[in-house]
Amino acid sequence: MKKIKLTATTHLVKDKEWMDEAGIHIPVNRITKAERLMERSSAKLLKEALTINERLAVFKDTIRDLSQEVYDAYMDEKTTNRETKGNFTWFNFNRSIKIEVSVNQPIQFDELAITKAKQKFDTFLDANITSKNVFVKEMVINAFETQRKGNLDVKSVMNLTRYESKVKDPLFSEAVALINSAIRRPKTKTYFRVWQKNSNGEYQNVDLNISSI
Repeated sequence: MKKIKLTATTHLVKDKEWMDEAGIHIPVNRITKAERLMERSSAKLLKEALTINERLAVFKDTIRDLSQEVYDAYMDEKTTNRETKGNFTWFNFNRSIKIEVSVNQPIQFDELAITKAKQKFDTFLDANITSKNVFVKEMVINAFETQRKGNLDVKSVMNLTRYESKVKDPLFSEAVALINSAIRRPKTKTYFRVWQKNSNGEYQNVDLNISSI
């Protein structure tokens, strides 16, 4: 796992000059009290943040390895096919500790292929809407409405493929085929969460933001 290195440059009061972001050397007697405080405090916070980051990276390796070990042991006992591994939750003996392993396999669409699919759906809507499949029109329109970030709702678009056998139209089938060909799966990310039971018997999450490490 890649470690974040300390690359920032900080200054001390004993330095005769401080260099700003433009590379200009400023005499230390021109540095204000507030600027000296910010320099000292930011350096301290960065150092501590990097230390915490390194410890979280080590912890993430540990939770991944132990979860894999638990998963393998459980599957050995149950003689279950391991190739279907996905989300996995496990507990200590009295279930006061819960560990969640969540596998996120996002779907994205190739822009050219999904645009072609939209065009094919538009042709279908213009020429083939009948009383038996009028329900599809609103579904198609809603599925291809972009969200706030300008992205398609993947779930809504994929939901259209379920209706191919019901619609039974060549244009609709061609559009579905284009959706399937447009699917791209970026790198899978795995998230880990640790829970403990509180005095009320409810699981309380131990807040650890390690998903980005």
